[in-house]
Parts: sequence; structure tokens; C-alpha cells
Amino acid sequence: QVQSAESGGGLVQAGDSLTLTCAASGRTDVPSTTGWFRQAPGKERTFVAAITSSGGNTYYSDAVKGRFTISRENARNTVSLQMNNLKPEDPAVYYCASYASVCTAISCRARSLYRNWGQGTQVTVSS
Repeated sequence: QVQSAESGGGLVQAGDSLTLTCAASGRTDVPSTTGWFRQAPGKERTFVAAITSSGGNTYYSDAVKGRFTISRENARNTVSLQMNNLKPEDPAVYYCASYASVCTAISCRARSLYRNWGQGTQVTVSS
């Protein structure tokens, strides 16, 4: 069974950096697209960033563009999310998931298209 596993969350101060990692287990192929989403208490799960299998296309939400960087290491089948200059509005549980097609700038943001969600990793930012 294919699963995603997120790691790297923790408690940091505003302005600090943190790197999250998504590892795919149960599969040998590289998913066409891997995305990161986040969900704050009482809110919907929203798109953060996505990257295609070649790593050539990356997409970001307006809220994190310029601060977060998504990258992948296909040899290890992992995707990382480097988060810089964390802000008080960034705390959430961060999830990764895969999408069977190469996404577009629009489809990358569609939560319903993703599968194999992980359990999430908590990011907390103190001000």
C-alpha cells in the first residue's frame, strides 16, 4: 500500500526556518506530482506548494511564495519543503500527498485530486 510520511515539524520562533520532508513508501515509481497542504485548527486544508516529478515545475500559494521552497530527491523518493521566515499565520498540521498526473498551475491546488495522504506533521510558531 502506498503511503506518504511527513517529518520535520516542530516548535520554532517567528522568523526561524524549518524543513519538512515527505517520504513515499510502498512505491518504486516517482509520483507525477507531490503536493504540500496545511490545515490550521478549525480551518480547511489548503494548498501550500507542489512539484512535478522532474522537479522542473513548482507552484506555491500566495501566502508562502518567496518564503517556502519545495524540492525533490527522486533517488530517495522524497520531497522537502524548506520554510523560511516563518510567520504567526503559518502554524498548522502540514500534509503531503501525491497526484497521478503532472499538474498545472490550477490543478496543483485542487486538494481532491491528491491521494495517499500522510498523517501530517505539526508546525508551531511562537511570536
